[in-house]
Amino acid sequence: MTASLTTPTRSAAAQRRLRRATAIVGATALNGLLWGVSSALGADFVLTDSMGTAAITLPVALIFTALFGLLGWGTLALFERFTRRRAMAIWTALAIAVALLSIVPIFLEGATTGTRAALTVLHLAVAAVLVPAFRRTNR
Repeated sequence: MTASLTTPTRSAAAQRRLRRATAIVGATALNGLLWGVSSALGADFVLTDSMGTAAITLPVALIFTALFGLLGWGTLALFERFTRRRAMAIWTALAIAVALLSIVPIFLEGATTGTRAALTVLHLAVAAVLVPAFRRTNR
């Protein structure tokens, strides 16, 4: 009797889900690190507008990063399921547009230059991690 040592292979869909989930965790961790470094360098993450003052705490930054990563994944999954062609191209254009448009409100709020710079970096870091990771195929 010989024992066969085979490793189970994951389906392409399972590999894609794992890669995308890992990308969301990675983007969230990166934003946590960047938030901490920015805070240590003097960014106070306090925003002021006509409605009042709000501080972006580390938990808020992490939750929003994960939430928007999941929304991006869900949107991509819908495109992949319901569009016949070019789902990835459509999603990529949408993701880049959302990332760039998400920066606009940073400059409409009252905030220090350090906070504005830090928030811009945080927003772009999420896109820099998620877009390439979500685009990666199993080929």
